[in-house]
Amino acid sequence: MHHLLSRDRPFDAARRAAPRRPARARAAGFTLLEMLVVLLIAGILVSLASLSLSRNPRTDLKEEAQRLALLFESAGDEAQVRSRPIAWEPTDHGFQFDVRTADGWRPLRDDLLGPRHWQGGVTGVSISYPGAGTDTSASRIVFGTEAVDVPVEVTLFSAVGRATIVGTGAGRYEVR
Repeated sequence: MHHLLSRDRPFDAARRAAPRRPARARAAGFTLLEMLVVLLIAGILVSLASLSLSRNPRTDLKEEAQRLALLFESAGDEAQVRSRPIAWEPTDHGFQFDVRTADGWRPLRDDLLGPRHWQGGVTGVSISYPGAGTDTSASRIVFGTEAVDVPVEVTLFSAVGRATIVGTGAGRYEVR
């Protein structure tokens, strides 16, 4: 029995020699006040970021004009492939593409050139053919079956301004 007690003594001695911790040691981690301050700062940063991410109406108008310019190029290509004229016409709340058939103009119903609603806050449209004489306004654009066409300008209006799509007459359109 004495032998067992002697083995315990070095352990007891090491325990007594170790420095004692204070009774109320600070726990690791954050206090509630620190967490609230961090959440407050994060909330302010998120609100500032959301303000800066709001869309610019002028950018929306320009993007709608760029989409329309690409659709014009596609309509011109489609008219050549089909060997039938295709017309673009603005409507009250959007626009549509029509194809010329033996029975007259019929709306296209495909995914690319089907009827669409305006985006970007468009409130009005004007079509003009510069250099076409005194009456340069029109109510539609006709894309012929030939690669070369007459130059055209389509201006989209919104509450924040305007964007003009210029057709060169060679099948390409750009936004100004």
